[in-house]
Amino acid sequence: MSPDLLPPVAPDVTAGLVEALSPRLRKRLDAGIAKLATRPVTREGDTVRIAVDDDTDLELHASGGSVTRADAIRCGCLLAPDCLHRAAAASAAPIAEDAEGTDADTRTPDDTAAAPTGNTPADGSGTTADGSTPDGTSHDGIAPTGPPSAGTSTVGAPGDNPDDAFGSAPAAPDGDTSVTAHGRTRTRTPLDAPDGPSRRQSDAVTAPPRVPETVPPAQLDAARAVFDAAAAVLEAGTDGSGAVVQAALLRAAHTARLAGLPRIAASAVSVVNGTRAARTADPAHRLAALAEALRTVLGMAHRLPFATGADLAELRGTVRMPYTPDGSLRLYGLFSEPVLTTTGYAGAVTWTADAEGRLYTVSDVAPGGPGRATGAADRTVRIGDTALTHRELSRAGLAVSGATVSPTGRLGAGAGVRAVRASGAEWTAEPLDRLWTVPVAEQVARALSGGHDLLFLDVTLGGAVRGSTGDDLLAECDGLAVGLATAHDDPALPYRDNLRLLSAVGGARLRVVARLVPGPLPRALLLAAGHPSSPGTRLDLGLDRLQHADLPAGPAPAATEAPQADEAPLHLLRRRVHQAVSGGRRVLAFPDSGAGDGGRLRNVGLVTAADLLDELRSAAADRSRDAFGRLLPADPGRFARAWLASAVYTDEVERALCAAAWGAPH
Repeated sequence: MSPDLLPPVAPDVTAGLVEALSPRLRKRLDAGIAKLATRPVTREGDTVRIAVDDDTDLELHASGGSVTRADAIRCGCLLAPDCLHRAAAASAAPIAEDAEGTDADTRTPDDTAAAPTGNTPADGSGTTADGSTPDGTSHDGIAPTGPPSAGTSTVGAPGDNPDDAFGSAPAAPDGDTSVTAHGRTRTRTPLDAPDGPSRRQSDAVTAPPRVPETVPPAQLDAARAVFDAAAAVLEAGTDGSGAVVQAALLRAAHTARLAGLPRIAASAVSVVNGTRAARTADPAHRLAALAEALRTVLGMAHRLPFATGADLAELRGTVRMPYTPDGSLRLYGLFSEPVLTTTGYAGAVTWTADAEGRLYTVSDVAPGGPGRATGAADRTVRIGDTALTHRELSRAGLAVSGATVSPTGRLGAGAGVRAVRASGAEWTAEPLDRLWTVPVAEQVARALSGGHDLLFLDVTLGGAVRGSTGDDLLAECDGLAVGLATAHDDPALPYRDNLRLLSAVGGARLRVVARLVPGPLPRALLLAAGHPSSPGTRLDLGLDRLQHADLPAGPAPAATEAPQADEAPLHLLRRRVHQAVSGGRRVLAFPDSGAGDGGRLRNVGLVTAADLLDELRSAAADRSRDAFGRLLPADPGRFARAWLASAVYTDEVERALCAAAWGAPH
């Protein structure tokens, strides 16, 4: 039985069924899920039936497409309704979005598809495209109210306030808030800011003082519950985070959403999805992506008690993404990319640009698998009355009247929006050509500061280069040796095959679109490129398949080893951060775990990294004994805070190294 065959189940339903099990049955839950996975599944309308055995069936009734009540899961065994089968089926099924639906704009397919390079997701820092469902909902169900960098957490020194599960952090001062769309940033400065816009002196004098908004107790309790549940996942690692631990985090996520914290709730659900992918050996699972998801949810739950003003609104998020009128737009197609996530969503996103170089996206993402990811490109775009498919729009144009646009540049599809087909433009012609004229260092700086992370590069192809994460395509760009990597590893998508064929075209000069990968070496995910032997033709590398006959004649360059960066050994800390996610606290509690790494970090001047690593190992090994010499339970809060501080530090240093590698200001 594949989870894709089961209907989505609401988080509170799964949590309730698991909580209702007796302690004896909870111990058997993971084995029950594995056993149920081997049983045949049939679907009749809204009813999915699992044959538990020859005489017993388990039914899931998904009216409206998902299971929203516990009594919609029915079992015919003698122990029902208190049997193990109902909880096992709910735990094996995909996690449903909330019934009210969301209009959330997410970041990019990599945010969910977990790019093989460790590309960080946008809740904290990373790629952003639009992976939303057909009704405007995102796969993670939440629209952040600020820039994508809002997910970056600020934590106190490791070990501060050990009695508080959240540790200590300074309250974020109110300041400038920016709404960042693709390629444009609008800054709103508070009128009482020291360097804000000037008004009449009388206005400044008589304006009443602002009273910082406090966090209601219900939200504080919900954030603490999410932090504790996520800390339990980190404590156990993916190896030990079975269905019971996952259900506790789902319960906390549901509580957070009811308390008015939809962004934190959605981040918690993404951790559960990532944990399930790791435990089922899903090929799309990436440890770096799960570590980022944990960092995001722990960081947001940690910051909430100290947040005020815009920072507080940012952490809360909104259920629906706001769309604002943007008048009439004349758009030119750039490229399309498939979306295939670990959370069970698939589809396509098409990128367009207007005459000023601002980027807009049109998406079609819904529950599904690889087949939907490859087929969505031939579906009609959901905007106005146009009959253009995503594949056609990527090369044509669109004239839109009554347009509505989200802060991240996603086009709305409301009843008042009108759209008709228009002529497109070549990448080498105006207005699209201006995207490639922006200096590369400036593009990287924009991506690292919270703007869109697409890079428009003119490259000269080299050969394949072997690195620690697989074979990349080495290319020269503005004097830099850039590694172009596969955007998605799923064999149903042609990314890897296309990259392999392009590596045989040494010396070819191509115009490409890629997505930045933060790291100490210039590296990016290759999304689209010009055709190597047919000038003026574009290739969407996740949808179009190159053939050997498409390549110009000539010997293929030999594969080379990846260039090594002369960098500080930050990987010593990053490795421990990732080890904790997979193996839990116990893998860092061994006496020889990371022994000597702190000294190596200090020797190269990374004193803060060394201190963080020492605190992480100390928190992992901290087990007190009672008066009788028995081990007391470990403090998951201290370990989670130490891990969070290390993860945030590593992320920030990697961003600085990335900027330096590309020659971008930081």
